[in-house]
Amino acid sequence: MTCLSSSVPLGRRGLNSYKSEMISTANQPLQITSQPVRVVVIEDLREVREGLVALINGTAGYKCVMSYGMMETALAGIERDKPDIILTDLGLPKMSGIEGIERLRQIFAEVPIIALTIYDNDREIFNALCNGANGYLLKNTPPARLLESLQEAVAGGSPMSPQIAARVVKLFRQFRPPETADYRLTPQETELLKLLVEGHHYKTAARELGISKSTVSFHLKNIYQKLQVHSKTEAVAKALREKII
Repeated sequence: MTCLSSSVPLGRRGLNSYKSEMISTANQPLQITSQPVRVVVIEDLREVREGLVALINGTAGYKCVMSYGMMETALAGIERDKPDIILTDLGLPKMSGIEGIERLRQIFAEVPIIALTIYDNDREIFNALCNGANGYLLKNTPPARLLESLQEAVAGGSPMSPQIAARVVKLFRQFRPPETADYRLTPQETELLKLLVEGHHYKTAARELGISKSTVSFHLKNIYQKLQVHSKTEAVAKALREKII
């Protein structure tokens, strides 16, 4: 099996070639699981979307229960699909995959979400992971490795393309804190900020703290004001960089 070239953009390489490779890999035997992994695909390019669906449905142990071309339509119907894992592009029309991941995480607190994209810059990686993505794969990922990554994520892992993992390590090195900052956060605000850093969202944070989502929102407003930030992503970044927690 030949992996997709990382040096040539998908568009110039040919979407039909991408689809053919996906279908070819689907015909190769992989380990069969007792229950198929239920996958939802969100990808705006039809040829790529169809290739992913063919790969997933043509491989024992996997089932694409639904595919969407836009994040808005996915958000409207995905609860009915009951996915075990969500595979989404980031460069979607209208609502981006970055924003969509955050919305999806509000619907599914525990379902793994994997970004599958051509973007390999620090901003996209950081925002996707902070918004709730469990893994980050580039579209030059070999199909067999893509399937393994789905299983890995369902088992609790965080699959990443090698170059993405290297960037994540570099990002965390840049967050090496000077001295512990004191922003006079209350104990509950500190605990909430810690949960955000760990990847929790409104719903799961409220459950962990034993409070309502409206109370979580109240505490978040105070946290934003004290840290002088305007979003959860900025709060998490500052907490890591300045070792607030």
